[in-house]
Amino acid sequence: MKHETIDGGGLSYAPCRYGMSRIFFRGPRRRLDEPYLAFIGGTETFGKFIDQPFPALTEKALGRPCVNFGCVNGGVDAFVNDPTIMAACHDADMTVVQIMGANYLSNRFYSVHPRRNDRFLRASTVLEAIYSEVDFSDFTFTRHMLGALHAMSPERFDIVISELRAAWVARMRNMLNQIGPKSVLLWFSKHDISDQSWDSYHNPLSVDPLFITKAMLEELRPQVMDIITAKPTSVALGQGTKGMFIPPMQTQAANDMMGVACHHEASAMLTPVLQRLLSTG
Repeated sequence: MKHETIDGGGLSYAPCRYGMSRIFFRGPRRRLDEPYLAFIGGTETFGKFIDQPFPALTEKALGRPCVNFGCVNGGVDAFVNDPTIMAACHDADMTVVQIMGANYLSNRFYSVHPRRNDRFLRASTVLEAIYSEVDFSDFTFTRHMLGALHAMSPERFDIVISELRAAWVARMRNMLNQIGPKSVLLWFSKHDISDQSWDSYHNPLSVDPLFITKAMLEELRPQVMDIITAKPTSVALGQGTKGMFIPPMQTQAANDMMGVACHHEASAMLTPVLQRLLSTG
């Protein structure tokens, strides 16, 4: 399903593109020839099922234009290889980078779709050698594929995780170099930033952002102005899907996402930090 045909359950995303970018972003299209803040990230930044996602709420709180470059099911690869969006982030007064999972990028073991980074394209000969008993043509999505590999052999899966983490850090460094120093990282997740073992969670492959550790983020700290944590409170999470625009047949997907109250809390965490950085920068 293309970005421009996402069913908003009565909510209009007004999809638009910028310059030569092939990604459809949430509209309406904003001017980039006047001062603005840029927001890049995945489904949460885009605000799927949400009328006012946290970039729009932050715009109201700051009184400054905030351009939403969120990409549904996007990861680092959707942005780092897009010169138009990288240039727009470089030219912004500040860029907020939502931390996205390490499963959403091409690496030595497998390739993902260049824009829909949740889509598995093909396994490399290296991964096929490690998991010689697997028919990789059975997989469409990376998370499904990774879950199957882990279930088959947790020991061999450690090799895959190490590769994904190394590739993620390298790709993030590349992206942050292109954006420049006026950027912050945003951890918007139901889970804490930590170095605990990824498979210690009850349902480890459902954790977002997947495979990201505190140590990995600390490696990137010298390239950004701050790392902001926006973990929703139990009160916000308890609101569930209240206020969301959910199409028929997508209730389960919406239940797994952070709702309207979580976006309000994320904006409340972001706003004072951005105000401080913008006033001192």
